[in-house]
Amino acid sequence: MKHTQSRAQRPASSGIEKRPRSSGAVAARTGISDRWQSWLDHHRQVARESLRRFFATPMASAMTALVIAIALALPAALQLGLANFQRAVAGWDGQPQISVFLNKRAQKTAVDSFAAKLRSDPAIAEVTYISPEAALAEFEQASGLGDLLVGLDANPLPAVLLLRPRDTHNSEKLQRIVDNLQEHALSDSVVLDLAWVQRLTQLTELGQRMSAGLALLLALGVILVVVNTIRLHIESRREEILVVKLVGGTNAFVRRPFLYSGLCYGAFGGLLAWALLLGAVLLLSGPISGLSSSYGSNYSLVGPGFSYFVGLIGGAALLGLLGAWLAAGRHLREIEPS
Repeated sequence: MKHTQSRAQRPASSGIEKRPRSSGAVAARTGISDRWQSWLDHHRQVARESLRRFFATPMASAMTALVIAIALALPAALQLGLANFQRAVAGWDGQPQISVFLNKRAQKTAVDSFAAKLRSDPAIAEVTYISPEAALAEFEQASGLGDLLVGLDANPLPAVLLLRPRDTHNSEKLQRIVDNLQEHALSDSVVLDLAWVQRLTQLTELGQRMSAGLALLLALGVILVVVNTIRLHIESRREEILVVKLVGGTNAFVRRPFLYSGLCYGAFGGLLAWALLLGAVLLLSGPISGLSSSYGSNYSLVGPGFSYFVGLIGGAALLGLLGAWLAAGRHLREIEPS
């Protein structure tokens, strides 16, 4: 009874069990490494998906890549042709030289003294003496008129001093050298062989500028092709884009697959452009080698090497990325859930 009464005298609150207070939902925080890994995983997933979509429609993708390849191959072929042209003329005497035609009555000792004086001149890099006999033999070989020249009583050609100036870019200094040589008693005539070198330089510069202008125009064409292609992709996936934006997808998230698609079109277009250049070089190398061998030369075409391979694929990929960015930035803003 005593035990029962003591239990009954206890406060009522002592019968209530105290439970720990629930803290509710816990907000989880993601670290920088988790966000970075998630970003990389999404990029890998989008890249694989873009490649899958590219090869899912092989005909349409190949046609677009081929258009890009042709647009890139034209300026690249012109640039490669200029490089081969410069390589072909590199073996020629591309430096301006001064030809001093000596008086036919000049004595050999006086000519030797004149040549030694010119060799000591700091403005002259090289002096070459060509005797009248050597000049006549070279003329017979170059002209093919050996039978006609046999009947001449005397050699009509004078001795020549060929001078190579050190400074070939200063026309005023070259002209002063010519004027000083013309005043010398042994000089009969002085010719500055500079005009054809200047013409060759100007033609090369003209070709380079034309190549650069054509490259800019066709690069713009590549961007427009990619813009139109990505626009069609966006329109075909309009419903999917609306659903992604309804669940909170940002424009950057939605834009990412189309950027990878532009990279695919550009990269494969650049690869095809390099293949077209290589095929053209292989097609022309045989006839050009035969033509050069007929002139006693072993010249051969140089094809697009590793630098062209990297440049075409990298440049085309960047153009494709730029075109996709422009198309996605413009058209994705127009697709918003109502």
